Amino acid sequence: MLEIKDLFVSIGAKMVLRNVNLRIGSGETHVLFGPNGTGKTTLLNAIAGIPRYIVESGNIIFKGEDITQMTMDERARLGIGMAFQRPPALRGLKLKDLIKIINPNADTVSILNKMDFQQFGDREVNRGFSGGEVKRSEMVQLLAQQPGFVMLDEPDSGVDLENIKLIGEAINQLTQKNIRPKQRTKSGIIITHFGHILEYTKTDRAHVMLDGSIVCSGNPSEILDQIKKSGYEGCVACLCPT
Repeated sequence: MLEIKDLFVSIGAKMVLRNVNLRIGSGETHVLFGPNGTGKTTLLNAIAGIPRYIVESGNIIFKGEDITQMTMDERARLGIGMAFQRPPALRGLKLKDLIKIINPNADTVSILNKMDFQQFGDREVNRGFSGGEVKRSEMVQLLAQQPGFVMLDEPDSGVDLENIKLIGEAINQLTQKNIRPKQRTKSGIIITHFGHILEYTKTDRAHVMLDGSIVCSGNPSEILDQIKKSGYEGCVACLCPT
């Protein structure tokens, strides 16, 4: 589904990602751990094609096609979707109207009901929303888009226990965790700091990013346990000794 080859990405004059290599198969969902400022969000933004994230070298391959130089809208049309960590508020645009812009055939009522978000359909997108409401708004938009590859930047940040379950269920639907593994065709990657979302959704592989590079990969629960026990540096030393 997605392959990152020797990726170097800069923002302004600063090199943020260095020699990132990552492969996510069809039907797989991966999780990305790492401390603040290490490049996790930069990686997702580079995959999405946000212009200020400059690919200095390397390649982004999606479904066998090199998308490194494609625009953001071209990548979205190919089936890449993203829930942002801090999405903007959109003055003058109602959420229910945005759903129809994303997908004219979307069942708006059903999507809003699924996220217990009916009362927000006539409100401006993310305007005056709480942190948890913003996260649910992002999931509503992804459920309308139904991307083949979904990227979620801290979907559990600022979300209470009641709503994190709703978000987990939506992620499971987007990544087809509710059907047999052999039948799954959609993939995803989730950034999380504390791992709360992993209690409500299933992931196949985990990665640890430090200083702009992926330094360790393995079983999600084992890596999370090691991070909780000894921090990121200790996790790498334990699971991926040099």
